[in-house]
Amino acid sequence: MPRWRQLRDAKLTEYENAADGWTMVSNRADAARIRTEQEMAGPLRATQKGEAQTSAERDLTRLSRNYQYIYGECGLVRTTLSALASELSGAQKKLKQALDDAAGLKFTVNEDGSVEYPRSTELPMAPGTSLGSGVAKPGAPVPYLPGAGEANGDPDKGKAEDIAERISQAVNSAVEIDNRYARILRELKAPDGLAVTDDMLVDEARDMGDVQKAVGPHLDKGGIPHGKSPADNRKWWDGLAQEQREEYATLYPAEIGALDGLPSVVRDSANRIVLDEAQAQVKHDLAALGPDPPRTILDAGGRTHSNPEWNIWNAKGGTRFQNQLKGMAAVESRFDQTGVDGLPPAYLLGFDLKGNGHVVLANGDPDTADNTAVYVPGTKSKLAGAGGDIGRMMRVWKEASSMSVGQSTSTITWIGYDAPQSIAPEAMEKHWAYEGAPRLDNFLDGLQTAQGGPDASHTTVIGHSYGSTTVGAASKAPGHFAADDIVVAGSPGMLVGDASDLDVGRKHVWSEAAGDDAVPLGGKIAHLGGYKWGVQTWDGIPYDAGPIQTVPSDEAFGAHRMHVDTSGHSGYWDEGSDSLKNQAAVVVGRYDKVREDN
Repeated sequence: MPRWRQLRDAKLTEYENAADGWTMVSNRADAARIRTEQEMAGPLRATQKGEAQTSAERDLTRLSRNYQYIYGECGLVRTTLSALASELSGAQKKLKQALDDAAGLKFTVNEDGSVEYPRSTELPMAPGTSLGSGVAKPGAPVPYLPGAGEANGDPDKGKAEDIAERISQAVNSAVEIDNRYARILRELKAPDGLAVTDDMLVDEARDMGDVQKAVGPHLDKGGIPHGKSPADNRKWWDGLAQEQREEYATLYPAEIGALDGLPSVVRDSANRIVLDEAQAQVKHDLAALGPDPPRTILDAGGRTHSNPEWNIWNAKGGTRFQNQLKGMAAVESRFDQTGVDGLPPAYLLGFDLKGNGHVVLANGDPDTADNTAVYVPGTKSKLAGAGGDIGRMMRVWKEASSMSVGQSTSTITWIGYDAPQSIAPEAMEKHWAYEGAPRLDNFLDGLQTAQGGPDASHTTVIGHSYGSTTVGAASKAPGHFAADDIVVAGSPGMLVGDASDLDVGRKHVWSEAAGDDAVPLGGKIAHLGGYKWGVQTWDGIPYDAGPIQTVPSDEAFGAHRMHVDTSGHSGYWDEGSDSLKNQAAVVVGRYDKVREDN
């Protein structure tokens, strides 16, 4: 059958129906992954112990990983088929228009795509010509213009050449489209077996890149909002058809997972694809470097020297890969603790390996939470150390939930900015806070957008160490800071001189500082506090007056100074401590439960 007939008669609805089928498989796999984790693995951890529990949990973890892979890979097949049908539809439409034009002129389209037309009887005949028909083929030297054609000026020749060229272009376009998508569809397959391997996830990432390149006209990455407000992001998302949302989420998961304002369940599903593929790729890259060499070696005299082999291994990314894997393992460990001691499901609201790595992880769905807490860690926070920060918010969740029976609480670890990685000189510089502030503001606005407005949830921002400086930079900036309360612990300063300078107001600023925590004093040395005219006091006794620098633990700052029964710079989240209970009381709005120092 001639190619133009194949294109004309192609039933593209068959591709669309197939895409719908793959959509159903993809969506069911994502739903099954959620059920496996929340309705099966969670209760199992909460009620069972011993070897049987360990074995069952291992099987459920593998099942969940399989569903996650099916969700992403079937989503790619779905998008590829949809794009194939869309692009072929365009070529088919152009062909049919050319065929309709030929029929209207009573031209005949031959098997080879050439167009036969009747010679005009109204024009003088050139020597050597006769009445009858002519045949036009694609590739005419000049495009059709009125009056163009043979030397005798026959306009039908130009029209026929134009139609033949359009038929040829439509068919050639369809052939190119078919070849391009056939290659991709051949690659979108998985080996037999019950286990999803790291190699399969690395291959899935390559597949994703290939599909992205192929479907540009159908699903343009440029259509995803960039640099817009969370409200604009949500408006864009809500304006998409459901099938478009599903295609974007599985084809561009990193971009969708990073969009503040989108539903948390959408960001979580997208970011889990990013996490799985990133973890598999980093494992592959680390394995390619070979075994980890000793960092030091001994010479013949027994002296210790740096090992050149380790230096080469490290320069190629060895330590960086190990740190990245450590952070990703901490995130997965939190996934695996759902149900333990009543912990709710975890939602991955942000993840990337840029710089020192970023992760945003919620305990419980913040979109539906009555109370929300966002924790901003300080100096040296990064993906590699996420485990400790995640653990702190797990403890805040447990304490807050025990104080608010009948209410839901979500606590979020927000490693969403580039924190200073050294006490000196980085933590003595303000630019980290000012650069991180817009990101924090966007995230909080996004939470509020997803929740349905400023009154949907009571929101508390908790800043530790330099994280409180970032909170200060965000809260003192012009505009609305989307939070009801601010809690700071071990703060070196918030870049303002008085609690009333922060957007939430003096009555909603709370401070904790252990007696042996040197960071507040260090913050003054670095000038991270703010200045005001006033009087500095200690237990009510004045000791300085005039233009004074204050940090939140100073009486002159004006914050609620909460009782602290822990020591050091990192003890504020010790289980069972008043320091932890005070934070939890603020998070759930039980201000009467907060113990303050006089």
